[in-house]
Amino acid sequence: MSTTINTLQPFIQKLWENSEFVAATPVQEQAIPVILEGKDVLVESPTGTGKTLAYLLPIIERIDLTKQHPQALIVAPSKELAMQILEQIQKWTEGTEISGASFIGGANVKRQLEKLKKRPQILVGTPGRLQELIQMKKIKMHEVATIVMDEADQLFVPEHKKTIENIIKSSMQERQLLLFSATLRDETEKQAIGLLKEPLIIKVTKEDLPPVRVEHLYAVVDQRDKANVLANLLREPGIKALAFVRDIGNLAVLTEKLLYKQLNVGSLHSESSKQERENAMKNFRKDEYSVLLATDVAARGLDIKELSHVIHYDLPEEVENYVHRSGRTGRQGAEGTVISIVSEREERKLKQFAKELGLTLEKRVVFGGKLVKEEDLKAGKSGGGRGKPPGKTPGQGRGAKGSMEKKSGTKPARTKTSANGALKSKGKSKKQGPVGGRKKK
Repeated sequence: MSTTINTLQPFIQKLWENSEFVAATPVQEQAIPVILEGKDVLVESPTGTGKTLAYLLPIIERIDLTKQHPQALIVAPSKELAMQILEQIQKWTEGTEISGASFIGGANVKRQLEKLKKRPQILVGTPGRLQELIQMKKIKMHEVATIVMDEADQLFVPEHKKTIENIIKSSMQERQLLLFSATLRDETEKQAIGLLKEPLIIKVTKEDLPPVRVEHLYAVVDQRDKANVLANLLREPGIKALAFVRDIGNLAVLTEKLLYKQLNVGSLHSESSKQERENAMKNFRKDEYSVLLATDVAARGLDIKELSHVIHYDLPEEVENYVHRSGRTGRQGAEGTVISIVSEREERKLKQFAKELGLTLEKRVVFGGKLVKEEDLKAGKSGGGRGKPPGKTPGQGRGAKGSMEKKSGTKPARTKTSANGALKSKGKSKKQGPVGGRKKK
């Protein structure tokens, strides 16, 4: 067990052992001791490196059960991330009297006020709802000792900037402020420094991390053919993919196309209700369907166990979004595959992203519904056959087997509709095992 973890309370150490983590990640090793000392920190660490536990474990460690009021406030830019953080709070306080509660926009205010009556020590929520409860004097910020800004670069944007400043200014001068993000723009860093007291700046780089085991593949196709290419990818047994679409309109159209092709799909976007979001994530984690279609609202903070693929159905406009989307797979040293289905115009932008990020892109071509290497395709054709490429099919996830297209003459699977409206095929795909940090082999 990590020396850093050995300094924490026995119940945290036990939960750590049960999680099968071997050692703390670099950001955890650097941040936890400093946070325990009560210092302000500004942390930048790549996605999937264990930032949530880097601030959550020291918060839990320092909770004083003799005080019946909120002691920590965690602000997240999206409902999905807030709910995920709450899940981690519940996991790492199991068997104790420490409790957490979430406060997100769109949820019933009266029910959230009932949560506060139970006196949770750790509060997590989205900026607008938290500020509303503070203004109503339902959350008393003079009692809060620690404030966390998770995914700070998404909080210090024009949409949230004033709200964030109001939340921080409503707290006491001696409070501790922790800012965490996968990427920090210079502008965000300048704004944040002005709110922190003699902060320690921690920056974890790729060089500090285990070797990346994520393939970045792409195929150039006509825009009208994208849905067919995606459908063929999703027919691969065992695949568990998060596919990103530009906006809600495109997502709705793509969902209908995939359902028509009798593929199981779920969706997640900014206009999804709280219940729809929870159902989508719950069913996806249970392998009720092989793909979750999402707009960029889902790119931040989602931690989906055994996610084999991230698929860029629509390429993002900004390189930062490519990073955050792609970071949903291959987390903390696990293997993963990122596939971009691009038009000729998008190919130029993708290559620019790769250049900026120092990524190696591997091009594939679509052949018989599969993504294959051009050299394999040429080799197959020159062999006098009918163009069937030899060897395994690349771009279908490491260890994935089988064809990505249905055999002709087979009957489509019988289907039924699941509780959240997604089309569900009879029978379940193979269950995926849990992943988390750097685990025992």
